[in-house]
Amino acid sequence: MNRLKATAIVLAAALAGGVPAAQAAMPAQPTLKINTLDGKPYDLAQQRGKYVIVNYWATWCVPCIKEMPDISRFVAAHKDKVAAIGLAYEDTDKADIQAFLAKHPVSYPIAQVTLDQPPKDFDEPRGLPTTWLIGPDGKVAKRFVGPVTEASLGEAIGLGKAGK
Repeated sequence: MNRLKATAIVLAAALAGGVPAAQAAMPAQPTLKINTLDGKPYDLAQQRGKYVIVNYWATWCVPCIKEMPDISRFVAAHKDKVAAIGLAYEDTDKADIQAFLAKHPVSYPIAQVTLDQPPKDFDEPRGLPTTWLIGPDGKVAKRFVGPVTEASLGEAIGLGKAGK
């Protein structure tokens, strides 16, 4: 994906204001088995019983960078109820993503996905950031296109506007 197309995706997401989960063309109970940047296996099925934030992002995406601290704080504040995985959606070297994360640390694991082959059960993002909220039962609860906040995540899982 070239930068012009990627920029268009980000702008489209910002203008769209989000896409309801009902429009998603993916399994109701998606699977995700991937290795994180630190070489550890990640299996979405092992997170059953918690909400899981599956966040597509890129190092060049300003709204993605802005939302990362919110996701980290939300996960840290609700670690008994919420987990997250970040999917770096770009064709750059793993070392570049790791260097970026050294400057912008997060409290959840990160994996890299290729632009031409997103994980089998997740649609190619139509904009970045794109976030899937998977319910404790493993089913898609909500899809966000555009940045999320602690408040929007809290509202989506029924913790109220303050996310408490």
